[in-house]
This record gives sequence, C-alpha cells and structure tokens, in this order.
Amino acid sequence: MLTTFAAAKKYIFRRIKYLLRNPTPPTSPTPFAGPVVVLGSAPASHKPIGLDATYRIISVNASQLALQSWGVDAPDITLMGYNEIEGTNKSAVETRRVLTGKRTGSLYVLAWRHGRERLEAGLEAFGYRCTEVHIIDRYQRIALVHKVSGHLNLELDAETKCSNGIVAVLFALYNGSKAVIISGINPHSIGHVYNSANLERKHVRTDSETLARLVRRGYPIYTADPQVAEDVGLPLWQGNGQDG
Repeated sequence: MLTTFAAAKKYIFRRIKYLLRNPTPPTSPTPFAGPVVVLGSAPASHKPIGLDATYRIISVNASQLALQSWGVDAPDITLMGYNEIEGTNKSAVETRRVLTGKRTGSLYVLAWRHGRERLEAGLEAFGYRCTEVHIIDRYQRIALVHKVSGHLNLELDAETKCSNGIVAVLFALYNGSKAVIISGINPHSIGHVYNSANLERKHVRTDSETLARLVRRGYPIYTADPQVAEDVGLPLWQGNGQDG
C-alpha cells in the first residue's frame, strides 16, 4: 500500500511539474537535412550502406569506438548519460577509458545536476573534447519523448525510461532527420562493444515499445544491423534512396 501511494505521489508531482514548466525538447545547432546515423554500443553494429559526408552521426556514450573501423574520426553529436562523467561503476569507468583523448562535435549530457563548471572539469579529467556542450534535464527529455512519440513517459523508475540510444533516435527525428538509421542498438542484446562485462540492458520493454510506436506513427526509422531487422522488425537500410 505504501509503495502504491509513493508511486502515485511521485506520478502526480512529476506530471504537475512537467505541465508547469512546459519544457522545450533539446534542439540541434543546425537542423538535420539528410540521413542521421544513431550509433549505440551493442556488441554488433554495421556501417550503413552509402555512408558519406551527407550523413550526420550521433553516438551514444562510448559507442564512437566503432567509428574507427568506419573511417570516421569523430561523431557530429554525442549523447552521454550524466553517470559517465563521474560514475564509479564498470560501465562508466570503461566509457571514460575508451573516450580518453577523443573528441566529438556537440555534446549533450543527460540529467547532469552539478553545474556547467563541474561538468567541464569532469570532461577535462579524461581529455574528452567537444565544440560545445549542452545539458538536457529530465523534463526536456520527457518533453522530447512526448512530442515525438505521443506518449507521456514521466520516468518513474529505471525500467520505464527510454535508453539513451532511443533518446538519440527521438532527438534526430525531432530535429528534422529524413531518415534515422540505427546501428548498434538492439533492445534484446547483452553487453557493450567497449567492455566485456556482458551487462544486461535495462529499458528493454520500453525501448521496444517506443520503436514500435514510432514506426506506427510513420517515422522513417531503419537499421543497419540485419539481426535487429529480424528481432525488432525494422526495415534494413539499403542506401540513401530510401529516405523521404
């Protein structure tokens, strides 16, 4: 009973705060005119067919490691969870190790609460460089999911939140991408390309449901990974002629 009451109280508080704040979803420095590749950290990822300078690349956490084999020096945008900056769990430590000395274009840090100065010091500590850094708070993320998917997800617990990879997909769609090609994002996979811990993924059900909802709403979402096409039912990207 107490648990149910606490959950209801949390829901009411978040919904009222969301309505009062009326947040705006995060925006890209420039709208996406062509295809956008969203690169996640699932152990298996594939370079999209036709990838060239007209594509924009969004990496998630330390997933840009895979870009080395694609002949790409750095992503255009990186979305990173707040815990990756200072966290002590294995995934966070490995993220910082992999990204040491690397760079990105625009960096968006999700749910960071300690101020810009501490964030910049944290990035400096492992030598991760970017042209600009943005902080996305919880309510901006909720607004992004709501605006694009039509579903109000108040993130009441870890299991019901979208993963950062799906947030990146929503970000690309909100900012005008004609086609979003996901690579290295499989809700059913285990483990990450940048470590050997074989950690199980949270958000499996929410991610799958969100992708299905986006497809039903007619958004141009594809995958570069044959296994994801089979497991999740997304169309396999065949080249730039598919967009639009």
